[in-house]
Amino acid sequence: MIDEFAKGNLYGRLRRDRKALLWKLDGLSEYDARRPLTATGTNLLGLVKHVATVEARYFGEVFDRPSPEPLPRWQDSHGSDLWATEDETRDQVIGFYRRTWEHSDATIDELPLDAPGHVPWWPEPCPNTNLFAILVHVLGETNRHAGHADILREGVDGRTGMRPEHEMQIDEDARTAYCAKIEQAARSAVPVKA
Repeated sequence: MIDEFAKGNLYGRLRRDRKALLWKLDGLSEYDARRPLTATGTNLLGLVKHVATVEARYFGEVFDRPSPEPLPRWQDSHGSDLWATEDETRDQVIGFYRRTWEHSDATIDELPLDAPGHVPWWPEPCPNTNLFAILVHVLGETNRHAGHADILREGVDGRTGMRPEHEMQIDEDARTAYCAKIEQAARSAVPVKA
């Protein structure tokens, strides 16, 4: 009974965070969805592509259920899953993510939490694992990158939140006053040099 509760809870949160990540692309131009927004090149569409690849590997290869999507060998990973080329459309990347969900969902639905898996890219003594550990791991990855996407989207146009139904109108005056208050507290906390 506890296994089904744990599986359902983790699975529900994964589905929630998947949607939150995709929502961060809504209404953006192609340029804003793709452009590097950090010094390391992190971008919104690239985050979706990366999480899709991560999920495809963990719920596919780890349980000997390879993704039907073409993936480079994990040994050949060189960061190409972190951004979309000019030839990859937003719809292609989103479609890849949604198809990955279907494949991952089948793995999650069909296997018990203690189903054994093997992660060849994890160092010894950790490569042998189970579905429960992989669910927790992928949920953490998805949640982490959805948080990155939230901050990046806020920097693009000020929109924040996890779901559209919780989004509030942006009150620029209130936001400016709030940030000024935080700035003042930060400046006040800096010790005065003698």
